Amino acid sequence: MTSGAEALFARDLTSQSLAIELDVVAEGRASVRLRLTESMVNGHGLAHGGYVFLLADAAFAYASNTHGPAAVAQAAQITFLRPARAGDVLCARATQRSRVGRHGVYDVTVSRDDGAVVAEFRGHSVFLPGPATPADEGEPDAD
Repeated sequence: MTSGAEALFARDLTSQSLAIELDVVAEGRASVRLRLTESMVNGHGLAHGGYVFLLADAAFAYASNTHGPAAVAQAAQITFLRPARAGDVLCARATQRSRVGRHGVYDVTVSRDDGAVVAEFRGHSVFLPGPATPADEGEPDAD
């Protein structure tokens, strides 16, 4: 069921505002791309790590939402390997590694348009049992 990922992308205002493109969605997989702009680089003139993480996290989110119930991130880590600069197009490809019960593990490779790997990301997801409620989001219950 990839419609969950596509519906999530359609509602993702952050991805829309950054012009992130959803290239591929298949069960347990997703691929997104982003062209880095001048406003996305840090003081060293390199892609700000937060944007690289965000792109990887977006691919992870779409891949983990191809199965049915809503999935959210439980944990994630990234290793930065090479720099990227304004004008580079980054592609993040997410692949499911395992899914047990409500938990999933996904690997995401972020590469530049020349094929050089910029970062490796691993995300751990958890499937929500039903529609999210304020209590699920750590907010106090309304009385």
